[in-house]
Amino acid sequence: MKRYLTIAVLFLLAFAGTASAQKVGVKTNALYWATATPNVGFEFAMGNRWTFEIAGGYNPWTLNVEDNVKAKHFLVTPEIRYWFCESFQGHFIGVSGKYTQFNVGGIHVPKVFHEVESSGYFINDLLNARSEGWAVGAGLTYGYAWPISRRWNMELTVGAGWWYTEYDRYESRKCGLFQKSVSKHVIGLTDIGLSFIYLIK
Repeated sequence: MKRYLTIAVLFLLAFAGTASAQKVGVKTNALYWATATPNVGFEFAMGNRWTFEIAGGYNPWTLNVEDNVKAKHFLVTPEIRYWFCESFQGHFIGVSGKYTQFNVGGIHVPKVFHEVESSGYFINDLLNARSEGWAVGAGLTYGYAWPISRRWNMELTVGAGWWYTEYDRYESRKCGLFQKSVSKHVIGLTDIGLSFIYLIK
């Protein structure tokens, strides 16, 4: 965990220099908070139409101890964005990367996500078993941002792309028996968000 936090800090320091005298946005995704996951992101202007964002979230909770329901994970997401008018306003497209480690079980995933995840097997494992492992991914993002005050913006984002994951599957109960190891490629959602951004001049 410390290694990934160090990498994130190095990214921030590298881009903080290029962002001096430029806009910097500090943001959080309200939809991610709805999963009980604290999260924060930093976005740096690199010109009139380009920004770089690095965001992450960390969920350490067991949601239901008796049934061993949990969505424990951390996620790191760097992204390059191109804005059609100017940075931090209007429409944008982005290219993002993903890295996560997870320990998840008993999670009821909305049916809409079953429709967009190829084969559905990975989502079934999240619901009917405990899955512990890691994943990397990449995707394309579309979004729109608009000001709600002089310093505050709101932003809607959605993205799709590819994931590769390796995990061990166990019975969902606490101390459940090992079932099998899984590795697979998954096509589906990579981003969905409703974020609030504070702009630092």
